[in-house]
Amino acid sequence: MKRLESLDALRGFDMLFIMGGASLVAAIAQMFPESAVWTALGEQMHHVSWDGLRHHDTIFPLFLFIAGVSFPFSLNKQIENGRTDRQIYLKIVKRGLMLVFWGLVYNGLMKFEFDTLRFCSVLSRIGLGWMCGALIYTSVKSIRARLAIIAGILIGYWLITILIPAPDGGGADVFSKQGNIACYLDRVILGRHCYREDYDPEGLFSTIPAIATALMGMMSGNLLRQEKLNGNKKALCLAAAGIVMALTGWLWNFVYPINKALWSSSFVCAVAGYSLLMLALFYYIIEVKGWRKWAKFFIVIGMNSITIYLAQRFFPFWEPQHRLLDGFINLFPEALHQVMVELTYILTCWAFLFFLYKHKIFFKV
Repeated sequence: MKRLESLDALRGFDMLFIMGGASLVAAIAQMFPESAVWTALGEQMHHVSWDGLRHHDTIFPLFLFIAGVSFPFSLNKQIENGRTDRQIYLKIVKRGLMLVFWGLVYNGLMKFEFDTLRFCSVLSRIGLGWMCGALIYTSVKSIRARLAIIAGILIGYWLITILIPAPDGGGADVFSKQGNIACYLDRVILGRHCYREDYDPEGLFSTIPAIATALMGMMSGNLLRQEKLNGNKKALCLAAAGIVMALTGWLWNFVYPINKALWSSSFVCAVAGYSLLMLALFYYIIEVKGWRKWAKFFIVIGMNSITIYLAQRFFPFWEPQHRLLDGFINLFPEALHQVMVELTYILTCWAFLFFLYKHKIFFKV
């Protein structure tokens, strides 16, 4: 089966917000402080402080979901190439642990400041969530059993959260930083290696429901592999599943708040709904309707998404941006300067990725 350009495009669309897209929208919003619409859009480019959901909170889980979607295609290719179960399992574990390693590098591993090195990271959660999900998906062949495991993870995480409060919480709400068991485990086990003093947003126990996010992506990828269904039906099934999951997350939110930091079960369902709907949209437009030209900008980003995530951490893209484009930026009215700074930063990063794309250089874990 040919590579799904819609998946690369969606991954690129998602990463665009990490590559400066969120800052660009926020800069445009600041130009229209009296506009309720632009104010609302600007707010969507920032994480919520605790409970709730904004667009910026969907970026991370969508990326993990997409990593899950890709796996059934990779698994099928490995099986066709004659790889044994042992080889497949070893490759899964290797990839998961490599992402954990790159997460440590991102956090400053090479500084050798091990006393305060943050152990958890975005990449480590992707690595561990994807790895565990892939091991389950590979081992469990039944679709019903896979769905039961997803439900078991989400319901089990919820029950543990409400039934086992933090021992040091002093009676605080079980969904608060002080009273939540996941935050407590981060404080006790990670200690000074936490991102924050009282919890880690990519902590240990809260990684468990992330496995469900990856598995939902894998189930979606399995659907896209079905040759018995035409493109229209696949897009419709994805959209219908997205609506169901979004409604489930919304309803669950009344008793179990949507919370990215805790990766709450209601959050998993809500962002799965968003992810499924976005996948259905991109798949329908690109694969079913064949409208591909517009997606090239996103595909260039999506095919080197890990590259740009790491590169922005270690390479000062703003230096060539300012050296080459400051004169161009100064041609615009002062009110537009910040917008142009954000826009040219995106274009600088994209030019770097386009160079890699043209020379077929792709960083794969």
